[in-house]
Amino acid sequence: MLGVSTYCLHGLPLDSALEQLSGITGMVEVMDEGYHYLADTSVLENYSLRYSIHAPYHGINIASVFETIRRASIAVTLECFSVAAEIGANVVLHPGYYAWEQEKRSARRQFTTSLGELSNAADDLSLTFYFENMGGMDYFFLRTPDELDLIGDAGFALDVGHANLNNCLPAFLETAIDHMHIHDNYGRNDSHSPVGDGDIDFTAVMKVLQRNHVTPVLEVATFKGVVRSIDALLQIPSTP
Repeated sequence: MLGVSTYCLHGLPLDSALEQLSGITGMVEVMDEGYHYLADTSVLENYSLRYSIHAPYHGINIASVFETIRRASIAVTLECFSVAAEIGANVVLHPGYYAWEQEKRSARRQFTTSLGELSNAADDLSLTFYFENMGGMDYFFLRTPDELDLIGDAGFALDVGHANLNNCLPAFLETAIDHMHIHDNYGRNDSHSPVGDGDIDFTAVMKVLQRNHVTPVLEVATFKGVVRSIDALLQIPSTP
């Protein structure tokens, strides 16, 4: 099954987005921001869908060297965890960032503190969470496979579009993957384009998906682009 992110319909209220998406998929990842912010599970319970949740990320930095900001970021993330646990949804997180190269070590220590707090909360809630690799943005953690040691035993969500921006998708495909975001680009802009509107080799991606038994989530910018991407991916032959 191909999952779909509500990102493609972020301009619509969440109930309208879920109504539209339920016609093309049985699995939805809710982008927990804007119109799709989840104060509770009431809207989600109106649909017979499987869910994952992309935790809030604008203004959130769990690696902030400012302890007040780090703690606030954790508090927002834990609110997302609580909602996710009620419906048995897994959660995708961003790993945070540092503003200056001189702060990298301090930010990494802050991330490690946050990881411990999040892991403890996830254990208490019987919840699974994944860290997503980031795109071509300076000072973000987890842009390349050599940074995977940062997240320890936490799950890994491969964003193929972000990996392509950093010219390291083939290397990421050789790692252990627990979740996947799919969108295309030409390695220059994080366009979240439909599959086929870029230079990513999705035959290789689908082989890895099948090997890891991962449900991919289409994180394409438009609903039409999602539909095109589903058609494109279904045309790729399955490997024996």
